[in-house]
Amino acid sequence: MKPEKPLTTAGGIPVADNQNSRSAGPRGPLTLDDFHLIEKLAHFNREVIPERRVHAKGSAAFGTFRVTRDISRLTVASPFSAVGKETPIFLRFSTVGGERGSADTERDPRGFALKFYTEEGNWDIVGNNTPVFFIRDPLKFPDFIHTQKRNPETNLKSPQMMWDFWSLSPESLHQVTILFSDRGIPDGYRFMHGFGSHTYSLINAAGERTFVKWHFKTLQGIKNLAPEEASRLAGTDPDYAQRDLFSAIERGDFPRWRVCIQVMNELEAANRAVNPFDVTKVWPQKEYPLQEVGIFELNRNPENYFAQVEQAAFAPSNVVPGIGLSPDKMLQGRIFAYADAQRYRVGTNYQQLPVNAPQCPYHNYQRDGSMRFDGNGGSAPNYEPNSYADAPKQTPAYREPALNFSGAADRYDHRLDDDYYSQAGDLFRLMSAEQKNLLIMNIIRAMGSVSREVQTRQIAHFLKADADYGKGVADGLGIELSGASGEWLITG
Repeated sequence: MKPEKPLTTAGGIPVADNQNSRSAGPRGPLTLDDFHLIEKLAHFNREVIPERRVHAKGSAAFGTFRVTRDISRLTVASPFSAVGKETPIFLRFSTVGGERGSADTERDPRGFALKFYTEEGNWDIVGNNTPVFFIRDPLKFPDFIHTQKRNPETNLKSPQMMWDFWSLSPESLHQVTILFSDRGIPDGYRFMHGFGSHTYSLINAAGERTFVKWHFKTLQGIKNLAPEEASRLAGTDPDYAQRDLFSAIERGDFPRWRVCIQVMNELEAANRAVNPFDVTKVWPQKEYPLQEVGIFELNRNPENYFAQVEQAAFAPSNVVPGIGLSPDKMLQGRIFAYADAQRYRVGTNYQQLPVNAPQCPYHNYQRDGSMRFDGNGGSAPNYEPNSYADAPKQTPAYREPALNFSGAADRYDHRLDDDYYSQAGDLFRLMSAEQKNLLIMNIIRAMGSVSREVQTRQIAHFLKADADYGKGVADGLGIELSGASGEWLITG
């Protein structure tokens, strides 16, 4: 049956599936012929100028990463070549949904983007202060971010849009639970953890791949803001986090983070029942304990905010030998979307700007484009292969081992997995009574203006995660439940 108003591409082509990207098997990488995904992401990157479409407001600093543990058995990446080895870094923190003029103390995830200036090029980890994300298919990323931005009719933030989307996207529940917990408003940027969130990989000298999760544990301790204090600061000092970070470094109180990894080999990943590349889920630390690999410190403030922070550009496509990616579908989408956003926002030659340029020699065949200021390759050839001995040549020794996947290229329903609730429920049950009450009260305040239909749909998700979780929100919103603990039903 055809709908009265079928969804189409901008070219008028009917869209058969707007929920799932096209991948090589259910856990495989995405395929470049998914023109609907590419069109959505490319259009999304160009919707607003000139600020970042997401992570618009940020603060940053330079620093140093130092290796504390030998992991040469896992990777040949130059930052990990020896214990004590130091690598210069640049770290940008940000809020996600707000504009450049928004308050630093909004309830919002915080971006945690790291750039390592290695001897073999720049390595970027584009993460957050949470180990999971709201969605797991990049086809839904533009839709999700639209709900966090402004209503096209009123130009106001809309709780109705947010909760309508979340209630129809149950895979978001884990991240929603973190967002509305006591950690939903960090006390500045120094007192929060960071995460790579996605699954990445390390490659050793034998060409063996190991999948990893990156964790950055603050050595300042965790501090969060109560909602009332966050609101007060939003009105009195909207740049609170920026001021705190800059002032701490200026007075020599350099913030530090412990860098840890979780490790999973390829055989485990292939046979694990829970998809290890699903960014809405964590890897249990009891099974995959944290292993410290280093410490980084932020010890130098930018000298010019526009040149060194606003023009800073990060992309997960920046990986160096010994570091690899994974079939994480959200990561696959970001590999294209982040670099494409920077080409649009800053310019096609954004990687030549000092804050983005590698601190090692680099050679390529890119030429021309707006604001080319490095000599544009001079008289050297601009094509390859060529007959010139001194021209850049490919290096097969850096080739990565193949990823093994099977399955037909198709749009696989990523919601066939209905375990959206166990990890969110486990997190709720780990909380103290005070933390549970704060979480529930934060959600009640956030959902107060939302339609009854959306409230009841979202409460049904909370109930599946934990009966007390759902009942607490229902009671606060005046929604009646019937039954007994563990079997609550919404009746009115």
